[in-house]
Amino acid sequence: MISMRYHIVSLTAVFLALAVGVVLGSTAISGRLLSGLTDDNSALGEEVADLRAERTGLTAKLAEADRFAKSIGPLAVKGTLAERTVVLVTTADAEPGERDALAELLRASGATVTGEVQLTDSFTDPRKADQLRDLVARLQPAGTQLPTGADPGTRAGGLLGAVLLVNKDTGQPQSGPDEAAAALTGLASAGFVTVSPGLRAAQLAVVLTGGAVEGDSAGDRAAVVGRFATQLDRSGAGVVLAGGDGSAEGSGAVGVVRADTAATSVLSTVDNAGTAAGRVVVVLALREQLEGKSGRYGVGGNAESAAPGVVG
Repeated sequence: MISMRYHIVSLTAVFLALAVGVVLGSTAISGRLLSGLTDDNSALGEEVADLRAERTGLTAKLAEADRFAKSIGPLAVKGTLAERTVVLVTTADAEPGERDALAELLRASGATVTGEVQLTDSFTDPRKADQLRDLVARLQPAGTQLPTGADPGTRAGGLLGAVLLVNKDTGQPQSGPDEAAAALTGLASAGFVTVSPGLRAAQLAVVLTGGAVEGDSAGDRAAVVGRFATQLDRSGAGVVLAGGDGSAEGSGAVGVVRADTAATSVLSTVDNAGTAAGRVVVVLALREQLEGKSGRYGVGGNAESAAPGVVG
């Protein structure tokens, strides 16, 4: 007769055998799996090394091309803006080195740079939009009219357009010296702008910004700059909005403008102003603005061509 103890011993033996089989089987599978993973890891390592080498090579080529563009740039733009005046408007994230290089190239084109206005972080801060909008209404020079747009970027563009740009038909300032000084002082005192000494009104303007706007309210901040530049363009003979790497994205000022067909019909944009070649394009785009034309230039996917007159 088979006892209960026999059943227990038999079942224990079966389970022990199963356990041993699972361990042995998994060990064999794990060995094959680890061997496969090791091979995959080696292949990926080689691919990463190849990509790094390719990136290094491309970076070197881009640096060489930028050096060439920098050396030939003054010759490429010589006389393009002869006897023209240009004012620079920069945002808080614009690189000082890029601003200085652009100003130098503008002078090489024959233009006179009449000064710079820098828009501070407060200018694009959504929390200060009402304050900026109300201040603009109080500072508007007599005889000029605010645009109908209610957003602070458009309103500020209307005010600074009347202060920074001359009348495109007569070449005369749109506001008196006292009113212009009061407007700039008011904006500066409130922390919205900083103004270079001796600033004078000009025929043309470049709004120079950084790349993609980051952080909270990035889209709103980019929209303020885009709408400001668009309205500024409507106030004078021509404006170019120029940005660096990433500026043509949805969170960049250039990208905001390019998504608005009404804006692109008047305002020219350049999305690679951080390069020597891009700065040449900025000067050429300013010249095109004088002819009543506009375009989307650079290397972004929403650019129409690399430069004015280039099919691409």
